Amino acid sequence: MDEGTRLNKYLSEAGVCSRRQADKDIEAGHVKIDGETATLGSRVFEDSKVTYKGKPVEIKDRLVVYAYNKPMGQVCTAKEADQDSIFHFAEFPERVYYVGRLDKDSTGLLLLTNDGELANKIQKARNGHEKEYMVRVNKDVTEGFIAGMSNGVPILDTVTKKCKVKKTGARNFSITLTQGLNRQIRRMCEHFGYRVVNLRRVRVMNVKLGDLRPGAYRLLTSEEEHELRRLVG
Repeated sequence: MDEGTRLNKYLSEAGVCSRRQADKDIEAGHVKIDGETATLGSRVFEDSKVTYKGKPVEIKDRLVVYAYNKPMGQVCTAKEADQDSIFHFAEFPERVYYVGRLDKDSTGLLLLTNDGELANKIQKARNGHEKEYMVRVNKDVTEGFIAGMSNGVPILDTVTKKCKVKKTGARNFSITLTQGLNRQIRRMCEHFGYRVVNLRRVRVMNVKLGDLRPGAYRLLTSEEEHELRRLVG
């Protein structure tokens, strides 16, 4: 039996507005179902005709890419799998999936999309896409440490690819990777006797974290998305 979809959820999934805004617009009489003004709690069925401010609404396969600033403590898992899942804290208008992971103790830029083909292209290690991180460790960064990190480190039964590493403070450095081994930066630092105190991803390919606040997300600009697709194309 078709129980329908709550109207605010339907409008959100159609990309019209957030659920909260949808409730306001429903109360204001801006939404109709089959020609009748909708009310809070109205449901949409398969054959329903929905209009928003006079314009027809339907759920389309709108492909989107979001940038999300993941705070510490949140994990990259399905909502049903973990109470600390990012999806318990951020409600996206579309059903999206994260592209690559950040571990629970790491923060910063996470891309999410409903475009599976794009996600696969970004994640394929052989494509060598850059990811940049800002890292703070528990003791002073030396030139030897920078050189060692840059030239390949034996971890997880392999040797990491050469990468760009730059000292940015007494105990801080930036690192740009083109691969994504499990807890790679932390393991690389441990090899030289260092412990990561703070790790934040600030860039994935051409997309930068910028001043996006922790826990917030935004749609990529058309220019960012166009360049991202060009780079993986």
